[in-house]
Amino acid sequence: MINLDVPAKFAQLVDQAHQAAAEFFRPHSRKYDQAEHTYPRELDMLAALLDGLAASGGGAGAGGVRRGGTQAAGNQNGANLRLLLGTIEMCWGDVGLLLSMPRQGLGNAAIASVANDEQLARYQGKWAAMAITEPDTGSDSGAIRTTAVLDGDHYVLNGEKIFVTAGERADCVVVWATLDRSQGKAAIKSFVVDRGTPGFTLVRLEHKLGIRASDTAHFRLEDVRVHKDNLLGSPDIQGFAGVMQTFDNTRPLVAAMAVGVARAALEETHRILTEAGIPIDYDRPALTQPAAAATYLQLEADWEAAYLLSLQAAWMADNRKPNSLQASMAKAKAGRTATDITLRCVELTGSLGYSENSLLEKWARDSKILDIFEGTQQIQQLIVARRLLGKSSTELK
Repeated sequence: MINLDVPAKFAQLVDQAHQAAAEFFRPHSRKYDQAEHTYPRELDMLAALLDGLAASGGGAGAGGVRRGGTQAAGNQNGANLRLLLGTIEMCWGDVGLLLSMPRQGLGNAAIASVANDEQLARYQGKWAAMAITEPDTGSDSGAIRTTAVLDGDHYVLNGEKIFVTAGERADCVVVWATLDRSQGKAAIKSFVVDRGTPGFTLVRLEHKLGIRASDTAHFRLEDVRVHKDNLLGSPDIQGFAGVMQTFDNTRPLVAAMAVGVARAALEETHRILTEAGIPIDYDRPALTQPAAAATYLQLEADWEAAYLLSLQAAWMADNRKPNSLQASMAKAKAGRTATDITLRCVELTGSLGYSENSLLEKWARDSKILDIFEGTQQIQQLIVARRLLGKSSTELK
């Protein structure tokens, strides 16, 4: 049986993450939204603190968690759920600043998912970004054109990567490339490319609608030589599942980001409505309350569903159960819910929500990316349909 109550042993973690969000993220949220591409130096001290928490087993950042070990008797509430709860609290503070945290990149989740023990040790303490999207390849990651050709002890990578979160600031980038285009998805592999590697060129940084505190990079790879030891997982062309394990880790985290920013918007809207004389009464049917209160209750119910789906995906990972379906369900529900909630909160609060006097308009902008990256809403629905109907990617497109 799945128990989705927050474990008592994680109460201190949740409190610490919330304090970090309240004391570090919220006060600097507007500053770095307006100063796009400026690195938030205030995060260095917080990153050192989180490194200490992670070392003691209480990490609260966005880095990856690796599955492993043996299944103990009974339900397990472990590292994946702990990480997800911490991410929710931090994104209650600011999504862009969390994505700017040193050593907490989405590439770290990729390394944690499929790296061997030697690679885990070698990249311990490194900040890793992840590069999947290409100019001609968006949501269909199986159509990647960046190539990796084995030459002696090195792979030679050629191609372009766009929308790389924290690409300029990270120590290394996990690059997805194909060993053989003719083999389709089965030949897609991920490679860790250290920044400064010859031929690995930063083309530009993107200007964005939201998460402006986080840099988003465009890279070009021209004859980039990467040692074969930097290939994550097996070098054999045997299936797409290896690299796709990354998404089982990262999609629940993105769902958690969406849950966090949506909760922030709900709390602020609750405050504004209450001060305006529109109380939210949980003991009365929604249809007997003012329209704004009824709408708020509906939004809160949607948030609860997204929250529970996210917890379920993390719980299944902790209990070593396949969670690809649940990860996609959580990502799809939370991504859409966050955009719906934040935009409706702006609508409910009128001029207060639309102006920069409140963070509501910023949260509305920030939330949109959470419905797009790590697989768009449409891709998540397609994955869920395939899983439920037992169809392959060829049978259901």
